[in-house]
Amino acid sequence: MAGNAVTAPSQGESNSYRWMQLIVGLICMAMMANLQYGWTYFVGPMAKAHQWEVGSIQVAFSIFIALETWLTPLEGWIVDSIGVRGPKFMVAFGGIAAALGWFINSKATSLEALYVGAAISGIGAGGVYATCVGNAVKWFPDRRGLAVGLTAAGFGAGAVVTVIPIQRMIASIGYADTFFWFALIQGGVVFVLAWLLRAPMPGEAPAAGPVKVLQSRTSSTPGQVLSSPIFWLLYVMFVMVSASGLMVTAQIAVIAKDYGVAHTVILLGGTTLIVAGLIDNLANGGARPFFGWVSDHIGREATMAIAFTLGGIAYWLLGVAGTTPWTFVICAALIFFTWGEIFSLFPSTCTDMFGPQYATTNASLLYTAKGLSAFAVPLANVIKAYTGSWHTVFFAASIMNFVVVGLALFVVRPMRLSISASENKSAVGQPAE
Repeated sequence: MAGNAVTAPSQGESNSYRWMQLIVGLICMAMMANLQYGWTYFVGPMAKAHQWEVGSIQVAFSIFIALETWLTPLEGWIVDSIGVRGPKFMVAFGGIAAALGWFINSKATSLEALYVGAAISGIGAGGVYATCVGNAVKWFPDRRGLAVGLTAAGFGAGAVVTVIPIQRMIASIGYADTFFWFALIQGGVVFVLAWLLRAPMPGEAPAAGPVKVLQSRTSSTPGQVLSSPIFWLLYVMFVMVSASGLMVTAQIAVIAKDYGVAHTVILLGGTTLIVAGLIDNLANGGARPFFGWVSDHIGREATMAIAFTLGGIAYWLLGVAGTTPWTFVICAALIFFTWGEIFSLFPSTCTDMFGPQYATTNASLLYTAKGLSAFAVPLANVIKAYTGSWHTVFFAASIMNFVVVGLALFVVRPMRLSISASENKSAVGQPAE
């Protein structure tokens, strides 16, 4: 294809070039983080300025999450179809869409306009997310877990740097102008950096020979992936772990208030909730490269077993020991640390199973599980209202994590070993060319 006529770096330059690709992707992801993690700071000022109900404003957030998640397979397919230049075009589009969405938010005088802004920014954020994760797994077959983890960390922890600036700007110049300036800056950075991105050409990425994890010898098309039982098993596992995390992480402020610790000052004038928020974002972001790196060395399933066992324990601890300010901060941080890694472990496992050629599309198909799991958030409120406490929610979250540990070790691992053995047998039986 003429559009893919890109001159590859020499073998000696290849390694530094792929790290540049990873860093650019990480920065682009960090620029998108505020669209999700910074939204909460705008809700109150919008409600006060327009006398909108908070629930109506949060419909915009639901629209954002839905489009950021569910459209990624289409966006990934477009990237894979274009080829080598696919990442730069999709990320550039994503930067424009994200900026346009927040610009509309800055001018919105009706809820309908706010919903339109949320839809456009969700489409943009999903395009950047799917592309950067897909590019990482293609460039790093030998360090797939670490590469995806670092990329996903940009989205998970990127908002930490701007938490204080956003709040101060809203206080000084208002939420509308804050939307406008962050749209301009974030969208502009992503658009400029997008033109540095591209996928590796055939044979350009290093061989995956030295890796210590199971990897498929062939690349499966999205249609083949959707007909594979192991994909749907991974999908169910993703939903269970993501749902358990969202049931708690999305309710941290409410839980802290119910425990009576939310507004207790504990460090340098910061309340329990503020300190927990900062540490939780760092834990959420740090978990992704850490557990990704671990999985490159001991395998995906073993790492899942460790992370999700700790996660199950963390939910239980929050219920029985998280009722004082510092124990709340510690237990909440452990939950975020053992939940955030799903965004590195599952894409890595998916690409290990189904190959790199259609990795952006296939990983995006699995990522839609996040959207499905979001419906567990209101379910947690129903359970809490019915039982009068959070203990049943924490118990359910723990059980889901322990179930996934069993599936990873005793179902997924044997299935992958069997598939790998069949591939090796077929490869041995093929005549030498």
